[in-house]
Amino acid sequence: MTEERPRGRALWVVFAALMLGMFLAALDQTIVSTALPTIVGDLGGLDHLSWVVTSYLLASTVSTPLYGKLGDMIGRKPVFLAAIVVFLGGSMLAGLSQSMGELIGFRALQGVGAGGLMVGAQAIIADIVPPRERGRYLGLIGSVFGVASVAGPLLGGFFVDNLSWRWVFYVNMPVGALAIAIVLFRLRLHTPPVRHSVDYLGTGVLAAGVGALILVATWGGNEYPWGSATIVGLGAAGVLLVALFVWWERHAAEPIIPLTLFRSRIFDVANAMGFMVGFTMFGAIVFIPLFLQLVYGASPTSSGLRTLPLMAGVLGAAILSGRAISRIGRYKLFPIAGTATLVVGMYLLSLLGAGTASWIASVDMLVVGIGIGLVMQVLVLVVQNDAAPQHMGVATSMATFFRSVGGAFGVAIFGAIFAARLSLPAAVRARVGNGVHIDPARAKRLPPHVHELFLRSFAHALHGVFLYGMVLSLLPFALAWVLEERPLRETLQPAPATAAR
Repeated sequence: MTEERPRGRALWVVFAALMLGMFLAALDQTIVSTALPTIVGDLGGLDHLSWVVTSYLLASTVSTPLYGKLGDMIGRKPVFLAAIVVFLGGSMLAGLSQSMGELIGFRALQGVGAGGLMVGAQAIIADIVPPRERGRYLGLIGSVFGVASVAGPLLGGFFVDNLSWRWVFYVNMPVGALAIAIVLFRLRLHTPPVRHSVDYLGTGVLAAGVGALILVATWGGNEYPWGSATIVGLGAAGVLLVALFVWWERHAAEPIIPLTLFRSRIFDVANAMGFMVGFTMFGAIVFIPLFLQLVYGASPTSSGLRTLPLMAGVLGAAILSGRAISRIGRYKLFPIAGTATLVVGMYLLSLLGAGTASWIASVDMLVVGIGIGLVMQVLVLVVQNDAAPQHMGVATSMATFFRSVGGAFGVAIFGAIFAARLSLPAAVRARVGNGVHIDPARAKRLPPHVHELFLRSFAHALHGVFLYGMVLSLLPFALAWVLEERPLRETLQPAPATAAR
C-alpha cells in the first residue's frame, strides 16, 4: 500500500463522488414508497406490491459480501464503477417497466448495484484516508443516510405529483453519470497485482441462506402466518444454508468471507452492535411516519417534513462525532454515548400518545437521531481500523451486511409486536377490521368517538413497539462497554499486531 493519496481539493472532489454514490443507494430504499399507489394504478399487480421494496432490500443485502471480496481482489475502483453502472442500468430499466413483474426484477438489479455502492464508498475512503483522519469523512457519509431517509419520500411525492412515477428512477441517471466521471478521471487507487479466484459456490450459498432468512422476516405475519409451512420451511432452509456456508468457507481455497475475521473480538463486538442498532433503528423508526399520519393527520409529504428533526440529529451528530474522533484519535466514548442516547430516545418515543404536542414528538425524534448519528458510522471505522489491508473490503462489507440484516429483522419483529398489541374495541373493528393496514385517509373519516377509540388503541400498540426498542437498545449499550479501543492509525499502513493477525 502506498502513502500517495489525494489530498486537499482533490480528495474532496473524489469524496463528493463517493457521497453521491452512497446517496443514490440510500435514496432508493425510500424514494419509491410514496410512488407505490400510483405505480399500482398504472401497472396493476397489487398483490405483488411489497416485492418492489423487498427485491431491492434483498439484492442489496446479499450482494455486499461479494463486492467487499471483489474489491480486495481486483481493486476497488473498477468494482465501484461496475456497481454504479449496474445501478444505473437497473434504474433506467425500472423506469421503462411495463409490468409489475418487470419492475420487481429491475428493482432487484438496482439493489445488486446498490450493495456495491454502499460497500465501495466506505472501503475506498479506507484506501485513501488514514483511520485517524477518517472519522470526519465517515461521519459525513453516515449523514447521507439521514438525508436520504427524509429526501426519499419527499422527492418521490414531488415526481409523482409533477412529472411521473418513472422519474423516481430516471433521476438517478444524471447524478450517477457525474459520479462515474469523477471516479473514472480523478480517483487513483492501488490495484492488487495478484490473480484470485472467486468463491462463487460460497457466494451462492450465502445469498440463498440470507435471502431465505430475510424473506422469513419480511413475510412472517404479513404474507403468511408465522407458523405456516412456508415460513417454517424458509427459516429451516436459511439456517441450514448458513451452516453449510460456514462449513464450506472452512475448506474453500479463497473464501468469500475469511472466517479468521471472526477471531477478532473487536470485529465481533462491533458487528454485533451494528446488527442490534440496525434492528432497533430500522425496526422502530419505520413507525414514526405512521404515527404522524394517523395521529396528527399529516399527509405523506408533510410527515416526511416532520421527520426533519430525526435527520438533523443524525446529520449533526455524525458530522460532529466524526470530526471529534479525528481530532482526539479515540472512538470508544461515542458508541457508549450514542447507544445510551438511543435508549433514552426510544423511551421518549414510547411516551407518545394521541394528545402529545407535535413539538414534543420533534424533540423525541431529535434525541433518537443524535443517538444513531453518534454510533452508526463509528462502527465502520472501528472495523476498518482493526482489519488488515487485504481484508479491508470484506470487513467493511460485513459492517454494512450485519446492519442491513438487523434492519430487515427489526422491521419484521416490531411489526409483529405492533400487530399483537393492536387490540381494537368492537366499535372500531366493525369499521376498520383489525386496523393493521388502515389507510390514514380512511382513519380521518371515522366518526369522532370511533376515531378517538382507534387513536388510543393505536398509541397503546405503538407504546409497546418503542418500549421494546428501548429494551433492545440496552444490548448494544452493554456491548459498547466491552468494545476494545485500539489507537487509530495515522498512516494507511497497518499496525504490526493488525497486520500479523
